[in-house]
Amino acid sequence: MPARGISAEGKRETGANPVRSRHCERGMRRAKMSLAKAGKAARRMMIQSQETCRMPVQEHPLRITRHWSYHHPCGAAAGISAPSHAEGFFLHAFFDPQRENQRRHNMKRRIASLLLSAALIGTLIGCGTTAGPAAPAGETADTEESANDESEESAEESLEDGDESDGNEDESGAAAEEDDENYETGDASLDDPGNQDEIGENEILVVSFGTSFNDSRRLTIGGIENAIREAFPDWSVRRAFTSQIIIDHVNKRDGVKIDNVKEALDRAVDNGVKNLVVQPTHLMAGLEYQDLEEEVMSYADAFESITMGENLLAENGDFEEVAKIITARTAEYDDGETAICFMGHGTEAESNAVYAKMQEVLTADGFEHYYVGTVEATPSLEDVIAAVGEGEYKRVVLMPLMVVAGDHANNDMAGDEEDSWKSRFEAEGYSVECILEGLGQQTEIQELYVEHLQKFVESALAE
Repeated sequence: MPARGISAEGKRETGANPVRSRHCERGMRRAKMSLAKAGKAARRMMIQSQETCRMPVQEHPLRITRHWSYHHPCGAAAGISAPSHAEGFFLHAFFDPQRENQRRHNMKRRIASLLLSAALIGTLIGCGTTAGPAAPAGETADTEESANDESEESAEESLEDGDESDGNEDESGAAAEEDDENYETGDASLDDPGNQDEIGENEILVVSFGTSFNDSRRLTIGGIENAIREAFPDWSVRRAFTSQIIIDHVNKRDGVKIDNVKEALDRAVDNGVKNLVVQPTHLMAGLEYQDLEEEVMSYADAFESITMGENLLAENGDFEEVAKIITARTAEYDDGETAICFMGHGTEAESNAVYAKMQEVLTADGFEHYYVGTVEATPSLEDVIAAVGEGEYKRVVLMPLMVVAGDHANNDMAGDEEDSWKSRFEAEGYSVECILEGLGQQTEIQELYVEHLQKFVESALAE
């Protein structure tokens, strides 16, 4: 029986991380990204360490929470009272020892990656490299410095949390592929960039990693924003992306300007916003989520109140809800002869455990033909193939466990290259069908974000 599946015609989203080294040039760029990422992380650690030393001694023990709310001390004069520690709202522990230990652990992993990448670079230099005319010494130095800056910025982008991120690529790769982008991602004009002024006093800032796939961006991120806008009509809803690479590409290709986090926060300040609720669309509280927290924290004194919302999978009940939603969406395929596999992103942060947790929930709820894997962490594709191989399946259905259906969904999952999930399962003899829908496209997922926001909006108004 001939294999069936969706052809993505080699689509790769500009601004996405090449998780597979398709040829020497891409492998080289990935190695450079690993080196730059380690250096960037080291500098962050130094900055955080210095800030720790400057932190005033707290009278109460610091608490680890998934969300926090800060109220300006001047608010008391305006009748705004700061919440007590018992309410669970506290500027939580960017400098907490447990969190610092986690960062140090991640740093050790980055150092190991640095050593491995250095060896990889030595191997790849001789692969397909051709000599060109020598450049002047000064020009060479400037070029190398520029390349290092670009690699460091892209490495910072690749510290993904999961939303939802949904993947990145270094800037050199993005620039190279702009010329090769010969596929249609949808009409960008149909999507609201959410960068308008006249915000008012109350704002909900929805922060996503972003995607340059226009239709997916409109249906997923835009769908979440519209659901929030409808649920909270007295609040202005605005958008920010964390991936500057995607922002720049969409702007250059489509003439659509989307704010980054700093621009969105500055816009809120300039518009006189008093109460700001920042709602991430991230799947989990990974490294990108933590970076967002730190950036939002730096604006704490600019508003009367500022609150950070929860990621999608924040509590045990969230796993149950998401499991119900994704199994209902794929119920038509659950015939006993089909393995239904979800592809998540994965992260080096401890929050990667959400994927194993989701698998546990699915199994415990009786969905024995459902499997969860990741692109960049564990469970890996090899783990999923092995698990599926233990059954007697004829067909495999693939669907992204990501907020958007961007590069990873279109290319790493549904692409025709030999190392995509689709191709790997076809090579194992299965017929394959791909569902190119992000989680954010599901109405029930949008409603779950609204439920998460409700308590934070109510808290901000109460204060």
